[in-house]
Amino acid sequence: MKNDIIVLLAVSSLSMSGGAALAEQHMSDHMEHKHVSQNVAESVPVDIKKHANCVHCGMSRKKFSYSRMVATYVDGTSVGGCSIHCLSTELKKNMGKTVTLLEVADLNTGKLIHAKKAFWVIGGDKQGVMTKVPKWAFAQKSSAVEFIKKNGGKLATFREALAMAENE
Repeated sequence: MKNDIIVLLAVSSLSMSGGAALAEQHMSDHMEHKHVSQNVAESVPVDIKKHANCVHCGMSRKKFSYSRMVATYVDGTSVGGCSIHCLSTELKKNMGKTVTLLEVADLNTGKLIHAKKAFWVIGGDKQGVMTKVPKWAFAQKSSAVEFIKKNGGKLATFREALAMAENE
């Protein structure tokens, strides 16, 4: 609101001094910036809005959106973690609760995918999140293979990645 008033005052001042075209440009820039800010806010995934920070370590799930995970339980509750490491902590803590869905972000797109159906890469040169041995998920096997060519590591299943995370 304060910024809108400042822009309006600037527009009025410029208009009176013969700078109407410049005033229109400033107003247009301000409106464009406001529009971009709204689009960015709208593009935040629903799971990050619901679980902004990791349930176990408190890290920003938006900042680590490429490694984030979500566990959904049979009672409809869900928790968000920043990584497979924190998700393994969650699963250990709630061993008696039935999990209906485990989702992980595809490293390339950031979109949530079914963790058990993902193509996992363990190891490689890209630093992991909350771990010394990185574990990354991909929706497509070709993407995982391409990652391995560039960064090293080996293909793995979700069970293998989770077991490694549980032992860290």
